[in-house]
Amino acid sequence: MRSPLFTDSLFCLLYYHVRAEFSFGVPPCSGGFKVISCEIIAKKRHAEVNPLELGLELVPAERKQIISRLMQFYLYDFTRYLDLDVNRDGEYPAYPGLEAYWNSGHNKYAYLITCDNHPAGFALVDRLLRSSEGQFYMTEFFVMPKYRRSGVGTWAAHLLFEMFPGDWKVSQIRANSPARSFWHRVIGEYTNGAFREKFNSRQGNPSQYFSTLNVGRINK
Repeated sequence: MRSPLFTDSLFCLLYYHVRAEFSFGVPPCSGGFKVISCEIIAKKRHAEVNPLELGLELVPAERKQIISRLMQFYLYDFTRYLDLDVNRDGEYPAYPGLEAYWNSGHNKYAYLITCDNHPAGFALVDRLLRSSEGQFYMTEFFVMPKYRRSGVGTWAAHLLFEMFPGDWKVSQIRANSPARSFWHRVIGEYTNGAFREKFNSRQGNPSQYFSTLNVGRINK
């Protein structure tokens, strides 16, 4: 299985308040809504920081190229852990199965993360059908370096947990210890530490399992 890459870190002295506007009845989110806009206000050492306008939007088929382009930066980040090379045109190979996020019905979702109306990253979420591994899988998760260490990744992950209530699985490759630390914190904050971890018996990759039911953190 493909694994999310470490993309974000939140300083322990960073506190934030989220204000989100929701549009109810907008498919295909199982929670019945998607984010239109939100504002995150950060404080560090009690000093005001300029507010960041964050967004999380489902990417339609006519805009799928934005995910393909951001995927190139994601794959570049992954070269720290995997042996990946660009082709003769200077591009990394196409991400396997990416087209399925626009032609597989309501089981795969590609989301664009924005910051101040600029693309800041993406998330690929899969609905697992009849699987003992859970109901939802964070297949890939990426925040561009400029927007890391600002709470963007934590905010986006928590919001996705809120939008898809149920049993989740998140995985990392074994060598990516920063990713494991990131997801331990993000999941731990959302669930108050109520998650379990298992390691793949062949590859040794860690996966976290948890439920998002009745533990929402977004202020509606």
